[in-house]
Amino acid sequence: MTPLASKHAALVAAVAEKRDREAFTRLFDYYGPRLNAYLLRLGSDRAAAEEVTQDVMVSLWRKAHLFEPAKSSLATWLYRIARNRRIDVLRRDRVDFVDPDDFALDVPDESVVDAERMIDQQARDEVLRLALASLPEEQLALVRRAFFDSLSHSEISERTGIPLGTVKSRIRLAFTRLRRALEAGGVVEAD
Repeated sequence: MTPLASKHAALVAAVAEKRDREAFTRLFDYYGPRLNAYLLRLGSDRAAAEEVTQDVMVSLWRKAHLFEPAKSSLATWLYRIARNRRIDVLRRDRVDFVDPDDFALDVPDESVVDAERMIDQQARDEVLRLALASLPEEQLALVRRAFFDSLSHSEISERTGIPLGTVKSRIRLAFTRLRRALEAGGVVEAD
């Protein structure tokens, strides 16, 4: 578990055990804007994004005791709640405007699955983007050359003048950080 994830897990425990308002405020200040931005990227309008963000944070306050740091990071838990609440809001709003008996509007199960996959992929893409952004520049530059420019380690070494062993070790370190970030569902702090 990263230091940030450990810190957030401790804050959630304080909320769950003592109803610690200061701990909740710190979590709200950190995750509120991130959840709101995530919901906006998923296509929610500002009002809906703010409503869902507030709802997610109320859930954190009420259900902090349900968070299990061994199963996922707090970010993963909150983003999943946000995604599910957004889907609930979309379904609720759709029901308000659509006759549920109108067979022409039946959506095949595959499209719902595809939409959920797309939302999951967007969340994974965001985690990966944040993880890449958290890499030291020297590692990020080599990862870009290796995977976006399709250069071999030897070619990178020749073009940059960095010894081949150093290229390999920096890329290996970058992948270790990225793997940890993806497994945790968030960004890994620098070692």
